[in-house]
Amino acid sequence: MRVIQAANLSLEPQTALHAEEMFVLLCDPAIYEYENEPPRSLAWLRERFAKLESRRSADGREQWLNWVIRLPTSELIGYVQATVRADGRAGIAYELASAYWGRGLAYQAVQAMIAELIENYGVRMLTAVLKGENWRSRRLLERLGFAIALAEIRAASELEPGEIMMLREVRSRRTPAA
Repeated sequence: MRVIQAANLSLEPQTALHAEEMFVLLCDPAIYEYENEPPRSLAWLRERFAKLESRRSADGREQWLNWVIRLPTSELIGYVQATVRADGRAGIAYELASAYWGRGLAYQAVQAMIAELIENYGVRMLTAVLKGENWRSRRLLERLGFAIALAEIRAASELEPGEIMMLREVRSRRTPAA
């Protein structure tokens, strides 16, 4: 993994050293309006981040790519992550502290991660799962070219009640015929 530069931010590979700064950010109650919950403790988050540093699932079949989002002021504002499978599919997720919503920063961060996944990890299909009423996240994904996944794709996934899956297929970059 490498540091990814975007217009107004950078994505740094997440490590256990980020846990303390991220713990404060992840305790923002606004980000849990639709799902999940804050980390149990700083020690728990540090241990979780340490496990994720392997960048691989226990069976080695998936790459776990996690980046923290840093502003030029050195402030961390959230994270982006991807689970990359050998077949070119990747599930993505992201979280920003509510103080940074509505500034286009999530768009920049997720767009930069997607470009990295396509160019350096061979990803050809991206999915994201979210609560149906999370309009802010849905709008972000739509701006990034995602659409509601077809029924057969959704049926093959284990979605919880109220969740939707959005999908973006990457068009192959064909070289024009000479």
